[in-house]
Amino acid sequence: MVTTVILGMLCVHLLCFCVMFLLISTRLNGKKMGMEVFAAGNLLLGLAYIMQLLDAPASGGVMSIVDHTLTICAPAAYVLGAMRFFDRPVPVWGSLLGLAVSYTAVQVLVQSMLGTEARHALLAGACTLLFMAMTVAVLYARRTLAKDLRVEMVVFAILIGGICALNAAKLVIILSGGLEALDMNSSFQQIFYIYMSFLGTVLPPCAVWLVLRRLTDELRTMAAHDPLTRLLNRRGLLDQLDAHFCSRTAGAAHLLIVDIDHFKRINDTYGHKVGDLVLCHIAKVLNTTARQGDLTCRLGGEEFVVIALDTDKIGAMQLAERTRAAIESSEVSGAGLDRPIRCTATIGVSDAFSSVQALDESMQQADAALYRGKGSGRNRVEWVHAQ
Repeated sequence: MVTTVILGMLCVHLLCFCVMFLLISTRLNGKKMGMEVFAAGNLLLGLAYIMQLLDAPASGGVMSIVDHTLTICAPAAYVLGAMRFFDRPVPVWGSLLGLAVSYTAVQVLVQSMLGTEARHALLAGACTLLFMAMTVAVLYARRTLAKDLRVEMVVFAILIGGICALNAAKLVIILSGGLEALDMNSSFQQIFYIYMSFLGTVLPPCAVWLVLRRLTDELRTMAAHDPLTRLLNRRGLLDQLDAHFCSRTAGAAHLLIVDIDHFKRINDTYGHKVGDLVLCHIAKVLNTTARQGDLTCRLGGEEFVVIALDTDKIGAMQLAERTRAAIESSEVSGAGLDRPIRCTATIGVSDAFSSVQALDESMQQADAALYRGKGSGRNRVEWVHAQ
């Protein structure tokens, strides 16, 4: 009776969170972060447990076969949902349907050849292998896809490892004690469903929290980056510089202002759409030519900033000249252009500075050098102090 009550409450939890996941997915518009797939996983598992309430656990009938198919498909849905959460586009519904058909066919074959006990052992063994693979995958993701979620991934690995251990224990019990071990009143079944109820209560709020964290991180990223070029904006630049100079080993930095020559003429001749294309192209060139760790920023309009960190005058001038040459030698092509166009840039370089408070002064220095370069014919690099 106790196990039946626990299982009934677990079904309610799963179905309620299924509805909640669906509602959340409708509010996320195009980027659902796998929430609709998590909802499907909860629905599949909830239906499987409802069938266990309606049918004897050790049954060999059609309902038991469907129950086992739903049980194996539910964690597969969670895996697919997690991949969607980490922006890995995977086919979901076709994969689940294929798994359902395949596992049902295997069940029928095992049932007809080896009997009901073997089919239940098959489910326990399959779940053991599946959850073991999920545990390993979560630990691997901690070092690759989810480096910013290391603690959370360890917690998930521990919880999933618990399910793996329980299914392994169930397999051993079935093989040694037969189907009597699946009796709803057995102590093992009570422990099993208490643990599943714990997971059913804890994991869904954790999934919601991860979605909220992802949305918060994206909002923070959007606030710190230029929407067109995806380079840092001024706010993002200040934050990155502050983080850099707070380091004990931080060295001096030089500021480069990069201004596209005759950009107004490009806009007037080709239109603003091509102008935006040129800005994005310059942003890519800056990211390519900048050294690892350097900061690239769009100030606005056709002006960009590169902060060369931990370098001296020679290094900053070399970076500026490399950037100027890369812009001059590259071509801009795309929709609306009959043939590629070229553009050039003038670059002003500031003195060294070593604090965020000195940024404005360095910008004024680089800006003065920039305008001196424009007056000298453009497409050149100018140091703050006239040579």
